[in-house]
Amino acid sequence: MNYGVVIFPSKKLQDLTNSYRKRYDPHYALIPPHLTLKNVFSADDDQIKDIADKLRNVAKNYDPFNLKVYKVSSFQPVNNVIYFKVEPTPELEGLHHDMHKRDVLDDEPEYAFVPHITIAQKLSNDEHSDIYGSLSMLGVNHEETVDRFHLLYQLENGSWTVYETFRLGKE
Repeated sequence: MNYGVVIFPSKKLQDLTNSYRKRYDPHYALIPPHLTLKNVFSADDDQIKDIADKLRNVAKNYDPFNLKVYKVSSFQPVNNVIYFKVEPTPELEGLHHDMHKRDVLDDEPEYAFVPHITIAQKLSNDEHSDIYGSLSMLGVNHEETVDRFHLLYQLENGSWTVYETFRLGKE
């Protein structure tokens, strides 16, 4: 089964993100707006229980932290993804790093970690240019406190749902 680890932002930020995603993101109906900490990976039922225990321990090592979204950016020319840029913090960097360590999920990230929330993807070059041109003028300035992350699993129809939620800090 496929799994991933994400942070879901507040409803306010999800609503703002979805106002663009419903037009520009074909994954809109499959998963709510999120910040990915660990990309898709496969595990069986026994493995995921062990992974969940490890993620619970990772969560204990971090206190709730401030998440700041401050502009619209793009991954072009690597790919035509437009996103809300999230200010990197020691907590975000640490969570991402810890989820890839040998004793947790033991793999190397496919890309350098750029904290972001996708608002548009799978665009043609012309679409990307037009949409990015207009969205990049948006004044985005949002802050909120993050106190949890989520282990998700993928259903047969391609949508994602929460397997377990992990609260940051000592319980």
